[in-house]
Amino acid sequence: MARMEVNRSRELEVFVRVIELGGFSAAARVCDMTPSAVSKLVARLEQRLGTRLIHRSTRQLQLTPEGCVFYERGVRILSDLDEAERCAGEHTAPRGRLRVNANVPFGHSFLLPLVPEFLARHPDVTLDIMLTDEVIDILEQRTDVAVRAGPMKDSNLMARKLGATRMVIVGAPDYLARHGTPRTPQELLAHNRLGATYVRAQPGWPLRHGDEDIVIPVTGNAQASDGDALHRLALGGLGLARLAAFQVRSDLAAGRLQAVMEDANPGILEEVHAVYVGHGGLMPQRVRAFLDFLVERVDISQAGSESKSPLSGSHATAPRKTGV
Repeated sequence: MARMEVNRSRELEVFVRVIELGGFSAAARVCDMTPSAVSKLVARLEQRLGTRLIHRSTRQLQLTPEGCVFYERGVRILSDLDEAERCAGEHTAPRGRLRVNANVPFGHSFLLPLVPEFLARHPDVTLDIMLTDEVIDILEQRTDVAVRAGPMKDSNLMARKLGATRMVIVGAPDYLARHGTPRTPQELLAHNRLGATYVRAQPGWPLRHGDEDIVIPVTGNAQASDGDALHRLALGGLGLARLAAFQVRSDLAAGRLQAVMEDANPGILEEVHAVYVGHGGLMPQRVRAFLDFLVERVDISQAGSESKSPLSGSHATAPRKTGV
C-alpha cells in the first residue's frame, strides 16, 4: 500500500485513543467508529508496521515493548500537530455544538448565569446543557465537558480544578424555632436530617467532636435526587440539610437559612472539577474555549466566603488525569 494512501495521523489518533481509553469500544465512541472498525484499523496498522503493538485478551489490552515506544512517540507527534494547527488557526473562532453536563447546584449558581456571556464571546457555539447530580459516562453520553464535585477517581479522563467549597449544615428559622438549634452531635440526632439519593452522596455527615471525628447518619423523612431539591426542602422548613456554602450564601445573608453545628464543622473542602476527554492539548477549539472561560469566570473560593470559615478554592489551570 502506497504511503500517501494511508491516513497515518488518523491511524495514530485512533491507536492513542485505544490505549488512553482502555479499549476498542471506548475509543470507537470517541472516534465515531464501530468497535470492529477500530480493531481492524489497529490490525492494519500492525500489519503495515510489521510488528505487534498490543497483546489482546478478553479482559484487557497490554502494550508490547514496540507498542509502548510507538504510543509515547505518537502522543508527542499528535500534540505537536495540534499545537501547529492551533498556532496556524489561532484566530479561528470556536464553533459547533458543545455538550455540557453539570451538577445541579453548580449549574444554577454558576453555569446558567454565565451562559449569556460565554455565547456573546463565542456566537458560533451552540450549548447543549444537562443538569443532574447523577454521575454519567461522558463517553457514552457524548459529553464534551462534565462539571463534578467531590473526590475524583483515577481514569484516563482529564480534569481542571475550578475551586473548592466548604459544606455547611443549615435549617430554616421556623424549623429551628419549632425543634430547637442543635448544639451537640447528640442533639443533632433528634433532628430531621434530609438526605440525598445521588451516587456521590456521603452516607453521613462528618463532624469533629472534641478530638474525635464522627459521622452522623442521615435518617430524615425525605430524600432528594439533587442538591437543589435538598436546598428547597430546607428552605421550606422540613428539616436540616448539608449543602455547599456557595449554594446557600445568599440565604444565610438574608436570614432565610441559618448555619448550625459550625463549632463541630471539620472544614472539609469539596473540590469542583471540569472533566473532559483529551490527551495533551488535543481538543476541539470550542472545548478549549469553554474550559478557559470556566477557569477565568468561576470563582468558588469567593462564593460563601461570608460563612464562618473561609473557603479555599485555588484554581489549577493545568489539566491533570483523573475521572468521574
